[in-house]
Amino acid sequence: MTKVFIDGQEGTTGLKIYERFSGRTDIELIQIDEDKRKDPQERKKLINSSDFTFLCLPDAAAIEAVSLVENPNVRIIDASTAHRTNPDWAYGFPELSPAHRDKIKNSKRVAVTGCYAAGFISLVYPLVSKGFIAPDYPMTCYAVSGYSGAGKKAIAVYESEDKPYEFNSPRQYALTQQHKHLPEMQQICGLAEKPVFIPLVCDYYSGMAVTVPLFPKLMKKRYTPDEIVEMLKKHYSDQPMIKVYDFMGEEELSDGFLAANTLSGKNYMEIFVYGCENRIVLTSRLDNLGKGASGAAVQCLNIMMGIDETTGLI
Repeated sequence: MTKVFIDGQEGTTGLKIYERFSGRTDIELIQIDEDKRKDPQERKKLINSSDFTFLCLPDAAAIEAVSLVENPNVRIIDASTAHRTNPDWAYGFPELSPAHRDKIKNSKRVAVTGCYAAGFISLVYPLVSKGFIAPDYPMTCYAVSGYSGAGKKAIAVYESEDKPYEFNSPRQYALTQQHKHLPEMQQICGLAEKPVFIPLVCDYYSGMAVTVPLFPKLMKKRYTPDEIVEMLKKHYSDQPMIKVYDFMGEEELSDGFLAANTLSGKNYMEIFVYGCENRIVLTSRLDNLGKGASGAAVQCLNIMMGIDETTGLI
């Protein structure tokens, strides 16, 4: 039986990973005593007694946890931002290419993608790698997310009886263009510059929609929406966790709207292409706690174990 330790199990991502192991008979979860959750020596002992350790920690703590590894057979799956742009680590988005999948499968160090980054990269990586846009395309992205991605303190504020009035509204943040997901968004997609990124946190629990607008006149050639759909469908063919829809007009949308919370509690991703011939819009919809965090982490574990990657997820 595979021994798994979750370092940081009490956080939002850690708890969701724990939930996704419910009913699995191939996993033995190593538990840490409540009063020793921050004890480095106890954590070191449990990390080194595991086959796999998930790091659901702030960046500095995740780096410290990796330094505690002495057993050469321990494989680390890090859900923090600490190692996502480190070339020695596999980037935890297997659907991007066979090379990404193989590196995850064979690596002892995997960095799980960020939630916004997963949505952005799912759209932009194929555009760049297939030559639809140049690396220096002036990229912009806006995204809406449920408040669960903001962490325990923010969740408590959103769910409190004395919630500030402004919290009833979508709120823009990271206005200085220093969002922590930007480095991986740029590096993994091979962009010359970071995109202009406008994230919004909204008054619902989970789910997100990440949107990238395109001007065909700025692309390498003037591609149509249908050509982009065809490319994306081919890129993600036979990928059970990603569904690409046909080109959509307003009549195909629910009352002309595309909701961001539809995949709350799910572990897969949906990709939409809409707009018109001169202004094309791509949106990736996912759960920020699922395919954007814990679901992606468990998917990587399954691949590393050599079993069906959807185990415990669908």
